[in-house]
Amino acid sequence: MVEKKKPADDFIRIQDLWGMFVPKWHWFAGSLLITLAIAVLYLLSTPPIYTRTAAILVKDNSKSSSSTSAMSDFSDLGIFKSNTNINNELLTLKSPTLMTEVVNRLGLNDIFTVRRGLKNVDLYQSTPVTVTFFDKVETPLSFTIEFSSKDMFTISEFEISEESTGETFSARPGDSIHTSVGTMIISLTQEFTDALTDTPVRYARRSVRDVADAYTRELVAELGNEDATIINLSISDASIRKAEDLLNTLIEVYNENWIRDKNQIAVSTSQFISDRLGVIENELGHVDENISSYKSEHLLPDVQAASSLYMTQSAENNKELSALNNQLSTAQYIRRELNAKLLDQPLPANSGIVNANIETLIGEYNNLVLDRNRLIANSSEKNPLVKNMANSLQSMQRTIIQSVDNLIVSLNTQIRSIRRQEEATTSRLASNPNQAKYLLSVERQQKVKEELYLYLLQKREENELSQAFTAYNTRLITAPRGSMFPTAPRKMNILLVAFAIGLLVPAVVIFMKENMNTKVRGRKDLENLSVPFIGEIPQCSGTKRKWELKKRQKMNFIVVNEGNRNIINEAFRVLRSNMDFMASKDSSQNVFVLTSFNPGSGKSFLTMNIAMSFAIKKKRILVIDGDLRHGTISSDINSPEKGLSDYLNNRVENWRDIIVSHKEYANLQFLPIGTVPPNPTELLEDRKLADLITALRPEYDYIFIDCPPVDIVADAQIIEKLADRTIFVIRSGLLDRTMLSELETMYTAKRFKNLSMILNGTESTGGRYGYGYRYGYHYGYAFYYGGKDK
Repeated sequence: MVEKKKPADDFIRIQDLWGMFVPKWHWFAGSLLITLAIAVLYLLSTPPIYTRTAAILVKDNSKSSSSTSAMSDFSDLGIFKSNTNINNELLTLKSPTLMTEVVNRLGLNDIFTVRRGLKNVDLYQSTPVTVTFFDKVETPLSFTIEFSSKDMFTISEFEISEESTGETFSARPGDSIHTSVGTMIISLTQEFTDALTDTPVRYARRSVRDVADAYTRELVAELGNEDATIINLSISDASIRKAEDLLNTLIEVYNENWIRDKNQIAVSTSQFISDRLGVIENELGHVDENISSYKSEHLLPDVQAASSLYMTQSAENNKELSALNNQLSTAQYIRRELNAKLLDQPLPANSGIVNANIETLIGEYNNLVLDRNRLIANSSEKNPLVKNMANSLQSMQRTIIQSVDNLIVSLNTQIRSIRRQEEATTSRLASNPNQAKYLLSVERQQKVKEELYLYLLQKREENELSQAFTAYNTRLITAPRGSMFPTAPRKMNILLVAFAIGLLVPAVVIFMKENMNTKVRGRKDLENLSVPFIGEIPQCSGTKRKWELKKRQKMNFIVVNEGNRNIINEAFRVLRSNMDFMASKDSSQNVFVLTSFNPGSGKSFLTMNIAMSFAIKKKRILVIDGDLRHGTISSDINSPEKGLSDYLNNRVENWRDIIVSHKEYANLQFLPIGTVPPNPTELLEDRKLADLITALRPEYDYIFIDCPPVDIVADAQIIEKLADRTIFVIRSGLLDRTMLSELETMYTAKRFKNLSMILNGTESTGGRYGYGYRYGYHYGYAFYYGGKDK
C-alpha cells in the first residue's frame, strides 16, 4: 500500500513572496508610476500651507495688588469679587462671534485668485482689482475677470451658489455693472500691472458666516501650561500675511471687546451710585420728618441747647470751610502750575492735597520728569526715548489736570454745601421748635454725607477716572511668527506614502489573487499526492504580442530540437529520462496514454514533443491521434484523409497504409484519425483497435496515444485498457486543486494502469509554487502555442 504524503506546509516565506512578486514587476512599475504621478500632480496643484503662532498673557485680576476698575473699587464692600477664568478666555477666543468681526475687518469673505501653473494663488492684500456692491449681497457668488487691456475687461463664468447663470459682461473700470445679484463696480488698485493683462482673476464672495466658521475650526487655542495663564494661538493658511493679520486682528478685537465690557461695568456702577444716593437722601428726609413731628408733640426742643449747638456747628462749619478753601487754593495752584510748567520741571510734591490718587500721579509725573532730564543730559530731545517720555508726560499732565479739575469741582461743591449750612445755621439759631428739626436734619446729613454720601461721591469720581485708564486684559508675549517652510503638504511624506501605496496595492492584489486562486499553481501543490511525478514542463513568461503568438500557432508546434539547449528542451530531456527509466523495467510495456481532466491541458503538445525527444535518440516512435473528435495531432500533420477511423471502419485493410512519417525523422511516425467519425466511442470499443495495438507493439520502441480528457467522454477509459501506462497531464493555472483528490482516488483505486503525472505550464520563477528552473532563460511552449491542444 502506497503511503500518502503529508500535506505541504502552507507557511509563506520571503522567497515565496519574492517568487510571486518578481514576475509581476511590471505591475509594481505601473502602480508606482500612477501613485507617484498622482502625488506629484497633487503637490503641483495644492498651494503650500503655512502655520503662524502667537502667545498672549491673560492677566489674572485676583493676583493684582492694585485695582483700577470699578469692581475692584467695591471689593472692600463685598459687592464685587473678580477672578479671571482662563478657560472662559479660551472659549471666547474661539467664539464664532469674535471671528466674524475679524472676517469683516479683513474682508476675508472676498477672495481673489489667479492661476499659476496648476495652483490657485490667493491675492490677499495684493489684488489688482476691487469689487464693490451697491446692495448688501449675502448669496455666495463667483466670476472670472479677464483684462484685454487696462481700460477694458470681461466677466465670465458667473456662478451663484455654485450654479452657473451664463451671464457675461464687458465693461470698463469704474462702470456700474448690473447683475442678477445686484449692481457692482470693479475698480483697479495700485497692484494692477500690464503683466496681468490676459491673466484671468477669479473672484469669489463667500458668506461671512461660512468663512468665520471655517477659520474658527482652523484656529487652535490652547494653554501653554496648566499652571500659567498664557494662551498659544495658531492658524494655518496659504497666505503668510493673511495668517499673521488674522491673529493680530483676533487679539485686537478680543481686547476691544474686553474694554467695552469693562466700561459697561463702570457705567453700570456709576448708575448704581447715583441711585443709591437718591435712595439715601429720600430715606433720611422721611426719618427727619418723623423726628421733628415727635419733638413738636412732646416739646422736646431746647432753644438754648439748640443755640449752643448751632454755634458749635457754625464753628465747625467755619473750620471745615477754611480747610476746604485751603485745599481748593492748593488744587488751583497745582492747576496753574501744570499749565505753566515745562516738561523738564517737576510739580510740587506733598502739597497738602488729600486726594491720594492725585499725589500718586504727581509722584509718577515727577519721577518721569527726572528720568527724562537724565536722558536728555546724555542725549538730545530728538532721541526716540526722549520723545516717547515727552508724550507720556503730556498724557500724564492731561490726566492730572482732569483729576485736579474733578477735585476742584468736588471742593467747590462741598464749600457751597457748607456755606448753605452756615447760612441756615445763622438764620435759624434756636428761635422756635422748627429749628430743632433743622438741627437734627443737619446733624444727620453731616454723619451720612461724611460717611456714605461723600464716600459714594468719591467712588463715582474714581469710577469715571478709571474708564480713562482701563488697561487691556491681555499682553502680547509672542507676535505672530512661524517658519517660512510650509507645514502642508509635506512633500517627502506624500511621496513616501505614494511610493508605499504604489508597492502595497499590487502586492496586496497579487497576494489576494494568489490566495483566492483555486487552480494548480506549481509542483508544491502536488506534493501531497501519492501519484508518481515524472516531469514538469515550464512555460514562457508570455512577453510576446498576441499577433505574433497567433502567427506562430500556424507553424509546427514541435519545440524539441536536436542540439537545442534551451530550458524547454532540457525539461523534455528530463521527462524523457524519467519515462525511459520507467519503461526499462519492462520493455514490453511501451504503450503510453496521455489524458487529463481539462481540455487545453497540453496533451497533444506534450505527446508530439515527447515523441520527438525519443526520436532524436533514434528510437522507433509512433504517435496515435486517439482524439477522434478533434484530431489535434492530425491537423498538425496536415490532416491526412485516411487514418485510424477508416481502419476501424474497415475502409482500410492494412494499417501500414495509413502510417505517416516525419519529414526529417523517419523513425518518428504518426497514425492520424483520418475521417472524423460520427460514432467515435463505438469505433474505439471495437476489437479491431485492440488487435491494432497488439500488432504495433513489436514494431515500435514507444507508442504514444493522445486521448481526450477523462470524465468528459469515455474514449480515454476505453483506450487506457489497451495501454501499459497512463500519463495524466496537469496544466498549471487550469486544473482546479479540488480535482487533485479525484486524481489521488484514481491512483489509489487503480482505475488507470501505472498512473503517473506531468505538470505542464509552470512558471519559471522558482518561487513557492514553481519547480525552480534557474538556467537563466525565458522558456515554455506557451510562447509558441499557448499550451492548447490543436
